[in-house]
Amino acid sequence: MIKKILFLLSLCVMANMPMPAFCDDDMSFDDFSIMDDSGADVDVNQQITLNSGSTGVNVKQFDLAGAMLGMTYDEINNLFFNSSSLYAPVKNNSVVYTINKEWKYNLDYECRQNNIFIPDQLEKCIYSMARNRGLLYVSEIHLERSFTGETLDIYFTSNATDNQVWKIVYKNDVDKMEGDAEKFENQREKKILAFWSGVLDKFGEPNAGEDKWASSENAYEPMMQAYYGELVLTDNGLMTTDSSENVQSARENFQAKPYAF
Repeated sequence: MIKKILFLLSLCVMANMPMPAFCDDDMSFDDFSIMDDSGADVDVNQQITLNSGSTGVNVKQFDLAGAMLGMTYDEINNLFFNSSSLYAPVKNNSVVYTINKEWKYNLDYECRQNNIFIPDQLEKCIYSMARNRGLLYVSEIHLERSFTGETLDIYFTSNATDNQVWKIVYKNDVDKMEGDAEKFENQREKKILAFWSGVLDKFGEPNAGEDKWASSENAYEPMMQAYYGELVLTDNGLMTTDSSENVQSARENFQAKPYAF
């Protein structure tokens, strides 16, 4: 909530007073992994049908290695970085930052209106303003448990919706084979069986088809889907809300020239 308040305050400041496009910011962004916003993989058109006799389950209370939908970045940071955990950050780009593309277009325009065109300077101008305005946020965290071949990828909304977890992807190596011999196929089948047995013990039987746990038949509500060696928790509604809020706020706060007509 604090991040959202700061985000909204920054919008009020932007709306009521001119701000220089290029901040005299000596901070280096070389140590940050900043990736362009390519748009979230949100599928709200998929058909979800609850199995006969089944009701919705509280998917929002499901956890994968302790991570849950709706947790904030600070909560995830405390869970995996500030306390003992079975998972550790991957070697490279364990924490990824992003600027929503609608806001990045706004900041690009502001910087260029202040005669900043050289690519390196333009990039720093955009990142500096984004950081100072609360628009640069942690969008992904990547963790691993190397000796078991497990990975955990956690995806966040922007500060407009409190930088919350909207998607968690857990993967392991049960579907991988070490060779073509019969024994490897036999081992693979047993690994998959053991994994699936563990999934059923933790989450119960799927209530939508053979591989989905759904809150309801509404694709905007939290759900989990299982694959061979993979579990995916999503809250498409949360991510859709975040995208909409960013689009609307970016339009309302675009720093256009003071046209007089």
